[in-house]
Amino acid sequence: MLSSLPILDFSQLDAGPAEASAFRDQLRQVTHDVGFFYLVGHGVDAQLTADLLAAAKQFFELPAADKLAIENVNSPQFRGYTRVGGERTHGDVDWREQIDIGIDRPAVERGDGVADYWRLEGPNLWPTALPELKQLADRWNDSLNTLALRLLREWALSLGAAEDVFDAAFADHPFSLIKIVRYPGESNDEPAQGVGAHRDGGVLTLLLVEPDKGGLQVEHEGEWIDAPSIPGAFVVNIGEMLELATDGYLKATLHRVISPKIGTDRISIPFFFNPALDATMPQLTLGSDLAAEARGLSLDPNDSPILETYGDNALRYRLRAHPNVAAIHHADLL
Repeated sequence: MLSSLPILDFSQLDAGPAEASAFRDQLRQVTHDVGFFYLVGHGVDAQLTADLLAAAKQFFELPAADKLAIENVNSPQFRGYTRVGGERTHGDVDWREQIDIGIDRPAVERGDGVADYWRLEGPNLWPTALPELKQLADRWNDSLNTLALRLLREWALSLGAAEDVFDAAFADHPFSLIKIVRYPGESNDEPAQGVGAHRDGGVLTLLLVEPDKGGLQVEHEGEWIDAPSIPGAFVVNIGEMLELATDGYLKATLHRVISPKIGTDRISIPFFFNPALDATMPQLTLGSDLAAEARGLSLDPNDSPILETYGDNALRYRLRAHPNVAAIHHADLL
């Protein structure tokens, strides 16, 4: 039984052909078997990381009125602040507060022939009391987009495909998302839900957790593996769109977060690397050895199939996770 997540060193890719090949082999095998790993040696600026974590703490320390001024009920795109208990995963209330930050773009007008998922495209809501958050989030988005795209290209090579096979899905309008999350302590002797068991619906996730914090658990062979933070590491996992592209050879894995102990809290910042809303991921033709190990597609805890167009998945998850926002802005879809 696996007791901890594997650790991969991204700097191997620049250490010579043999080391790069070994990294790709490990990347492929780990995400086939587990779907999660720690990534070190990634080169993301340590000062930017520290500054973003500090700004996250400052945001959650703002008066309630400042946070609620950008509450997501004011955003048809589900952007902005979600108060504690305002999101549901696997049908149960998540015990966390957060701010959702996407890529700032003009909203898309609704109309005949305009797919419903374009409703998710639009502007962010920024806290006026913390103006530096926008610049930090923009820099974080740029840095992690670069890292995630290179990772995706290494996955392609590891699976015997062209390095740029996935690039077109991200070229014009990637739909990446940053969540800045605080889990206030709710667990006592019995662990309480921070966020319920789920699979991520995009392509891949890079998760930053503040130092010395635990709570993340990853399902493997029917057991839950603890995944505490490791200094300087991201927790990386693949989402359902990469599982779809490989007919289940790569594994989108169930995971959950246990609420911290009462009297403590936990800050985490997941970055979701997603393609354009209208993108479909290319279906890779795997070699015979890999194809023989492809498992087909899994179902999420609500028995919902993975849809081919990313935006259809994204809209479905948003409507399900934020019923209050859905009722205000998207009642016609309910």
